[in-house]
Formats: sequence, C-alpha cells, structure tokens
Amino acid sequence: MRLFHNDYNVSCHPAIMAKMEECAREQVSGYGLDQYCESAAAKIKGLCENDNVFVHFLVGGTQANLTVIAAALRPHQCVIGADTAHINVHETGAIEATGHKVIGLKSDDGKITAAQVETLIMEHEGCDDAEHIAQPKMVYISNSTELGTIYKRSELEQLSAVCKKHGLYLYMDGARLSYALAAEDNDVTFADLARLCDVFYIGGTKCGAMFGEAVVITNPALATDFRYMIKQRGALLAKGWLLGMQFDVLMDNGLYISIAREANKLAEKIKKVLLSRNYPMVVETTTNQIFAVMPEKDLAQIADNFTYSANEKVDPEHRVVRFCTSWATSGEDVDALCNALSNLK
Repeated sequence: MRLFHNDYNVSCHPAIMAKMEECAREQVSGYGLDQYCESAAAKIKGLCENDNVFVHFLVGGTQANLTVIAAALRPHQCVIGADTAHINVHETGAIEATGHKVIGLKSDDGKITAAQVETLIMEHEGCDDAEHIAQPKMVYISNSTELGTIYKRSELEQLSAVCKKHGLYLYMDGARLSYALAAEDNDVTFADLARLCDVFYIGGTKCGAMFGEAVVITNPALATDFRYMIKQRGALLAKGWLLGMQFDVLMDNGLYISIAREANKLAEKIKKVLLSRNYPMVVETTTNQIFAVMPEKDLAQIADNFTYSANEKVDPEHRVVRFCTSWATSGEDVDALCNALSNLK
C-alpha cells in the first residue's frame, strides 16, 4: 500500500534520526533549557532577521494553537479564522475548551481577506450592545492553508495593517509552512512573517520532524509569562532537547525548504495526471496538497493500492479527495500512482 492520505506517515528525516542516535547517551538539561534549543532558536532568529523574537518548542499543532490563543486572549475575547480553519473544524473544540469562541469567515480557498476582517470588526464596533458579543482580538490564518493554498506577501501586509489598525493580533499556523515557503509562486520569507505576524509557528511534525512545532513570538506583549502558559497547558516537555535538536537540524543549510520543494514537485506531477483525466480541481494549489473531484468508481479501482483522504461527496457518484505528498514521498510511489490514474477504465 502506498500512502497519500497525509504528510506525517514517516517518522522523520534521516538527518534528524542520525542526530538523535549520535546524542542518544548524552546528558542534557530539561524543559527546553539546553544547547540544542538554544542553537535552533538562534538559527530561527537569523532566518527571521530579528534577534528579539522569542522562540518556544512545543510538541504538536493543536497544542501550539490552544496555548498561543489562550495566552493571548482575555476571557471575553475570540479569534477570527476561515470557516475551513483547522481550529474551527479539526481540533475537537480545543480552542473553545480554553474558553474562547472561534468565528469562521466564509472562504472558498482556505484564506481570509483583510476586507472580511475589517467588515467584521466594523460591525462589532458599531453594535449598540457589543459587550453581549465575544470581542474579536485575534486573526488566525494558516500557511499553507487547509486547502493547500498560500498567502502572498501583499495579502499578509493587508491583513497585518487591518490588525494593527483595530488592535488585533495576527497569528499564523505554520503546520505546513515549509511547503508554503517552498512553493514556486511564494514571495514570503521568514523575515516577512516576523515583520507582519504577532506570533507564528514553524511546523515540524508535517515537515520532516518526528514531532514538534517552533512557536515564534514577535510581539513582546504576548511573550510575557508564556512559559507559564506552556507549563499550565501540559506542553512543557521535560525532554525538550528532543524538539530543539530536530529544529536545529531542519533549520541548517536550507534543509527545511529543500525537502518541501521536492514534495511540491511530486504533487504537481500528480496534479497534471488528474487534470489530464479531466478531474476538476477544487482550488488551484502549488504546495503538497491536491484536492480533486473524482468518480467513486475510479476511486474504487485504486483503493487497494493507494490511500487518499476522502472528503465530502459532491453527488452520489462523485467525491472530493485529497492526495498529499511529503518530504518522504518517493518518486517511485508517485510514478505508481500516476500510472494507476492514467490507466483507469
């Protein structure tokens, strides 16, 4: 069986595994106060071109999201995101469990616009009984998004400007950030993220690490007591060096971007075959996720040999499916899938 249903079905990049084995018997300080976390943080600060950012290493994406949002918002405040946002549909109410409402804005491509945020804020500020409604305080976006699309620099600049105008925090979920930054049409850099976002995280779990995400706080107001929040939320890993060690490897010599670039190329190869079969794309993507509408009868022909994510049904005979490549996807696996798709009857 060849797996295309997600981008975290292989343990980790060989360079990370080699580093872990090399240091397996080494005694290291705990809770992220070690030389590996320090080195990884320094590399991230260099990429951000900002020595004043704060870097914290957490185990997973949902853990990072709920910790950041709980730390940033007061009890009466809420977070804005796309209706497809991970925090809105795929985190089992984790944000709501922290006491904060998620407001979903309509999106056809996984992204939200500055105009949408502006409209929502103006409506709230113009409400006679605004104190009866959760107060928007943070804008949450993902890059790449849940639909595999990416934000361009101009879109981030517009979102950042609206957030600053109305006193909102801009937070980027970077679970698949490597694939976004490696996309052919990307014009965003780490330095842009540090300049435009109040906080973002660099995804590791889906981008070559065994596990882990690096939260980067650029707004000092959000950095105060953040380690207390990490601990309270059960996210302060005793063996924190295992997180720092992985990012120390990923951030070295462009590895984080180069492995994602290859995944994007393989995804493009699959997309071309799908298009040659006249399967409609749900949205145009240049990252490692491809969403297509396929007949159920065709899916049945490949189900014994290939996995994919089965999403919503379009009609009784057609379904939206996702094919997902990763840093670990092989050209051989992609060729096999492409041949199978090309030979569907």
